[in-house]
Amino acid sequence: MDSSSITQHITHAFADIHPVSAWGETSFFYNPGRKLPRGIYFTTLKDKDGDNDRASNLQRPDVFRLNIGISKLTYRSLLGPQPARPAAGGVVDTGHDFTVLDQLLPHPVYGWMSWVSVLNPSAATFETVKPLLVEAYELAVGKFAKRVAGG
Repeated sequence: MDSSSITQHITHAFADIHPVSAWGETSFFYNPGRKLPRGIYFTTLKDKDGDNDRASNLQRPDVFRLNIGISKLTYRSLLGPQPARPAAGGVVDTGHDFTVLDQLLPHPVYGWMSWVSVLNPSAATFETVKPLLVEAYELAVGKFAKRVAGG
């Protein structure tokens, strides 16, 4: 899979999605009617290292990372307990090699928030993360409804 195929899947599979590209990543926001300034993001595609996130070595040719914000329960069922929040500019301490391709991993910075990631997912791996994208989208829909309702 490449990032454009994943982008196409996300924008076609989920309603009211608004992609925003900035800082070497594309963030996918749920924002029906554009009622919020940006919306609620639930997944991102990152294709270059940032100041606070170099753990995946995205400077390698054609390497990108798919990031997905899932529930605590799902995260724990897949990867065990969430790690502690890293110090500013740090990486979560999980013992994972965050440069490995085609493997579901904790997000190197936001694993403590139940985010997962995979570098350059194959078609088979992408099929296994599609349900995670659905869950992340549904979580965003719920958060959006609460925020718009004032809660």
